Parts: sequence; structure tokens; C-alpha cells
Amino acid sequence: MKTQETKWAIDPIHSKVAFKVKHLMISNVLGNFKEFEGQVSTDGDDFSTAEINFSLSAASIDTEMADRDGHLKSPDFFDAEKYPKITFSGKGMKDLGDEMFELTGDLTIKDVTKSVTLTVEYGGIMSDPWGNVKAGFSLSGKINRKDFGLNWNAALEAGGVLVGEEVKISGDIELAKVVA
Repeated sequence: MKTQETKWAIDPIHSKVAFKVKHLMISNVLGNFKEFEGQVSTDGDDFSTAEINFSLSAASIDTEMADRDGHLKSPDFFDAEKYPKITFSGKGMKDLGDEMFELTGDLTIKDVTKSVTLTVEYGGIMSDPWGNVKAGFSLSGKINRKDFGLNWNAALEAGGVLVGEEVKISGDIELAKVVA
């Protein structure tokens, strides 16, 4: 029996979307996106039924180095002026038990959409001191940036490349129940 649909929105103040990618094949560059939003619909409070729509501003990328951020916003990478949004549309949450889920969905970067799978850890539901109902999640996964047309690189004299192809994605997300 289906219960009532519950709507949730990402609380951006208590959420973070981050990534890391190899630099010079020996270390990692860390970054995050400062502007994002998302909506989730569930059957009651059952997150295994979640319908997820998420977007972030490509121009909000922050690696704590302005020159690198400018290059990442350029046509060499995200082309943020032409493609201002990176989007994710969840297609299914598989309950793996022990508060773990596998989230599959379509990720669109620039004009390329690919199916990706993320691991999600459910932290639980809690009311804040003002009576707002919140739900917490941690997520992780990885993509190959070249699958999305992010092909720029530079060969190194000693062999290898400047920027790794694998991008590790992580996020800590707090959802707020939307009161109608």
C-alpha cells in the first residue's frame, strides 16, 4: 500500500559536494562546488523509493586556486558559460541493508549524459531544534572525466599526464522535509 508522497529539498548550508582527481599522477587536487540544489520525492520516509533531481552550477567550482578554477570553467573542461548546469537524475535506489544504498542515475556534464552508480550511506532522520525534519546521507562514487568530453590534458616529460582521468565524487547531503 502506497503512503503519502513526501518532498525533500537539499539544505545547502549543511551539505557539500566535492571531488578529487590525480595531479601529476602522484597527488590529488581536491575541489567542491559552492552552488547546488536538489529535490527528492519519497513514499513516506522510505528513501528506497526516492526520485532524485539534482543540479549544480559549473561556474561555482572551487579548488582554492583562482587560475585553475578559471581553466576548469573554460571550454577545455566544463565550458560553464555554454553549459552552466551539471545535473543528476536518480533512476533507482537499491537498499543494500545496514543503512547502505546503491543509487543509479543519469549524470549530465556539458551535453553528455551517462549512467552512473553511487554508494549512499543513510545517516537517519532527526528534527532540528525548530521542528524541521532532516535526513542525512553520505555518498561516494567515481567517473571517468573523458566519458563526459572533459578531455584536456598535458603530457609530462617524464611520462604520464598532468590530470588523471578518474574523478572521485563525494558528498554529504542533508535534506529538509518540505512542509506543504
